[in-house]
Amino acid sequence: MNYESTHKITFLLKNLMKGLFWLVVLAVSYVIIQKYFGFDLKVFLGPLYDNNLVIYFIFLVSELIFGIIPPEFFMFWAANKNLWPLYLQHVTALMFISYFAGIIGYLIGAKFGETKFYRLLKRNRLGQFEKHFRQFGGFLVVVAALTPIPFSGICMLVGSVKYNFKKFIWISMSRFIRFFLYAAIVWEANSLS
Repeated sequence: MNYESTHKITFLLKNLMKGLFWLVVLAVSYVIIQKYFGFDLKVFLGPLYDNNLVIYFIFLVSELIFGIIPPEFFMFWAANKNLWPLYLQHVTALMFISYFAGIIGYLIGAKFGETKFYRLLKRNRLGQFEKHFRQFGGFLVVVAALTPIPFSGICMLVGSVKYNFKKFIWISMSRFIRFFLYAAIVWEANSLS
């Protein structure tokens, strides 16, 4: 294995470990708060709790704004109903929303990559990932799809450099892996509370 391959795998594993660490912290915190402090997500969300379309819209906006609310919070909302088929339905919807938010991010980057607004966004939010993109190319999309690196932001960056769209569509499907893995962990954590 050459240096470049080793560096890619190390970068992926480092970010995967960060993501799994924060998922465990979130899951344990959720279980403790629910079990020992009587936290009820239904009460916390009020009338939004049963309005799936509003929750999905909030998730879409969050994903488009660089994942300001982690997908796991929405998975806990879905798991809180304690019905496996319904949970699977919600997680599948969230997964596709996230995937399409990435595609929208790519298209925004491709369309507005030369604008003053995008340059400002790049300087303040995306610039830190530009060197990784130069190093890893499309592999950065895979890393962002699987880890806490902002997926739609990376998709926007990739779109701004006019990365091959067909390749992008295929590699961004790795986002589904994160949702399947994290959904299983969230379901188990929810069953403990």
